[in-house]
Parts: sequence; C-alpha cells; structure tokens
Amino acid sequence: MAQVLMVRGGWEGHQPVAATDRYAAVLTSAGHEVSTSDTLDVYLDAERLAATDLVVQCWSMGSATEEQVTGLAEAVRAGTGLAGWHGGIVDAFRDRPAYHLLTGGQFIHHHKEFVRYPVRVVAEHEVVAGLGTFEVHSEQYYVHADPGNEVLAVTDYVDDPDRPWLGNPTMPVTWVRRHGAGRVFVTTIGHRLADLEVPAVHTMITRGLAWATR
Repeated sequence: MAQVLMVRGGWEGHQPVAATDRYAAVLTSAGHEVSTSDTLDVYLDAERLAATDLVVQCWSMGSATEEQVTGLAEAVRAGTGLAGWHGGIVDAFRDRPAYHLLTGGQFIHHHKEFVRYPVRVVAEHEVVAGLGTFEVHSEQYYVHADPGNEVLAVTDYVDDPDRPWLGNPTMPVTWVRRHGAGRVFVTTIGHRLADLEVPAVHTMITRGLAWATR
C-alpha cells in the first residue's frame, strides 16, 4: 500500500477538487491510502513528505515560496514520486525556475479556443503501451520542455491565427523523468473533466501515477 498525497488548489477553472477526487478514487480502489492538502505549506513538512510515496499536484498558477519548492524538490530527490496533469503541474509557480527544473516543463501558450488534435505515442514505455494515436478536443499546450525528459507522446501544434509565426512544431504531451531517486510523470492534457474521461487519457494518467509511485 502506497501513501499518496493530493495537493490541490490554485485557479478553480481546472477543477482541482473534482479532478483529484477522480484519481483519489482510482488509487483508493487499488489499495493505496490517499490524503489531501489545500495548502502548499504541506511542502514544508519534511517528515510527512518523507512518508509519502506519491505527490499528485493539481495547483494551477498561483505562487509558491522558495522554501515550499525546495521542500518538494528535496522530497522527490529522496524518492517521493511526483505526478500531475495539465496546468496543475506545468502551469504552476511561473516565477520559480527551480520548480520547472523539477517538472521538466512549463506552459507558455494555448489557442483562444479548444482545438482538435491527435496525440501519438513515440516511445516504448509501460505508461503508453498499446495506446497508439488518439484524439483530444481541448486546450493544446505549447510548452518549453527540458531536453532531458523521456518523451512518451507528442502532438503537432495546430495553426494559431493569433500567433502564425509559431508554425507547427512537434510538442511534447506526456513525459517522464528522474529527479534524484524520485520519478516524475507529466501530461499536458486535462483542462476539464471530459479530457480525463477520454479512455486513452485516463489509462495514461492511471499508469503514470503508478509508475511515479515510490
């Protein structure tokens, strides 16, 4: 049985409570013990983090102190897993480069409206095994990403009439990485609950949480 900590808050548009409740139920049904925190001060509790096997963060935008980011990063380096989706993990704490070095990427831009885009698997990895190519109709994130990430799935950025100079670069959608002894799982999909209900997305996130767990 793993100890899982859901840290949720920030911008309410990403439905942090409903989204984390969805995966809390999945993890609980798998036999894990899940707790939640609605404050980033939990990252200052070194003893609690050391006893945590997986942190699932769903905290969009907002700000974190240097001490909070340091507490989280130190826990991950010591073996605590970190996982999340969409803005809850890669559109958080924009003024904390140390946090971006932990997650391996940062949201930069998306189209004004939802777009329909294919996501294609590009690696042999247990998180994406058998998923092939699937389609999402939602926000498509343009991200700056760490070249050290192990990219599992990508998309070609759809033409944006407001920023035509962006073109159609291949953009990472899902990646994993190591941070010291800890594992990190990120996917940029997940703006709304309907995104999480796409079968391939749900499977990918469920597997990603399991992979990242200590």
